[in-house]
Amino acid sequence: MAHLEPRAISVQTHLRDQVADALRAALIAGELRPGVIYSAPALAGELGVSATPVREAMLDLAREGLVEAVRNKGFRVTEMTERDLDEFTDIRALIEVPTVGRVAASASTEQLEALRPLAQQIVTAAREHDVLKYLEADHRFHLELLSLAGNHHLVAVVADLRKRSRLFGLGSLNETGRLVASAEEHVELLDLLVAGRGREAEECMRRHLSHVRTLWADGRPKPEQPGPALRLNNR
Repeated sequence: MAHLEPRAISVQTHLRDQVADALRAALIAGELRPGVIYSAPALAGELGVSATPVREAMLDLAREGLVEAVRNKGFRVTEMTERDLDEFTDIRALIEVPTVGRVAASASTEQLEALRPLAQQIVTAAREHDVLKYLEADHRFHLELLSLAGNHHLVAVVADLRKRSRLFGLGSLNETGRLVASAEEHVELLDLLVAGRGREAEECMRRHLSHVRTLWADGRPKPEQPGPALRLNNR
């Protein structure tokens, strides 16, 4: 039996993850446009890597519903319809709104205050127009908040929904100040939860998801919009 080198596998996996992160960032920034087919070799050329990690990363994104494979051509960025946006919002509201109410009734002040740094990170990232840091902190805040309800399956479902409903083209909105308003709702929500005001916290979450729905719609890039060059971090 051949002896495999663990370090080589680790390096390859790390590169695949790096490429996947770069492609997700490009989707968010609107550099990869909905409906357009991209070949792995072409993307690899822009990123300065071989085609293999790009294909592997694209398969990861396909499992998340962000792209779809096109036989003998490459991968097409998935287009989201208004109905898709409505349905994602409806499902998240059905799950997250009542869960916030449960968390308000059961979580300790210490558990809730532990989320304060993340809420502040979201606001800071929005004010600094750093969309990627905004989304990373937002992702962690929502999932860690929901985890306080004690149902890891529920958290997994929401995590999958969030992947499928990423804010495509959100970079085009980060100069308008609208992200700051959305970001500050996380602090408001946390304040209500700490105060034990469950009904108001539920309404805040419902309102926040409605605002996110609007950002999804307004942030989607049009197929004819060009984007800047794709790149890996530190390249």
